[in-house]
Amino acid sequence: MADQLKTASTLETPVTRDAPVAGRSRLKGAPWLVVFILLAATIWLAWRAFLYQEEGDPVGSAMLAFERQNALTVFSSRFEVVAESEDTRGVMGLPVLRSRQATIIPASVEYRLDLSAMDRGDFAWDAEAETLNVTLPQIQTTTPNLDEARARVFTEGAWVTRDASQDLAQNNSRQAAAKASAFARNPEVLALAREAAKAAVRQNLAIPMQVAGYGDVRVLVRFEDEAEAS
Repeated sequence: MADQLKTASTLETPVTRDAPVAGRSRLKGAPWLVVFILLAATIWLAWRAFLYQEEGDPVGSAMLAFERQNALTVFSSRFEVVAESEDTRGVMGLPVLRSRQATIIPASVEYRLDLSAMDRGDFAWDAEAETLNVTLPQIQTTTPNLDEARARVFTEGAWVTRDASQDLAQNNSRQAAAKASAFARNPEVLALAREAAKAAVRQNLAIPMQVAGYGDVRVLVRFEDEAEAS
């Protein structure tokens, strides 16, 4: 009987020792499992936020391509404006000091599309013709940039006082700014900018649509005030 009790005690001892070891092993593995779950969740959220797009939604793909650009500069015009001013100064009440100044100033204007203002209603997908129709907002022009540091100035007058020179220069600058703004809105220049905008939009949408798997998609573009797209 004593031998049987001794044998039972000997068999039970390893079970008592193994239990805490298994418990420690499970506790050590738990933090790594949590880290793995968090990492997987982070990767999924990033994919959902930046790469995911609904299958079979060409309009969504087109909007995604535009959302990454906010604004698109489609055309830049560089030109020169000429401003002329005259000044008369009196000596003892007599207008004897006459001067004239002509200034040629380089200027530049950029034409942009505000893509952030576009919504889903500005895109229409024709599945049968595999054509994406896009309606653009009106082009916006930047304030003309006058490069007065490179201006060419021609002054006439026997004696041009400092005050007369300053007045002539300021008046010519105001004239140049007004003339540059008028030139930027010239119908011929705007027509060139609009055609450049259409070409840029077609290029900026056709390639992403191909990458998204929609094949050789035709992109037709028109402005809000146009009846037909091209």
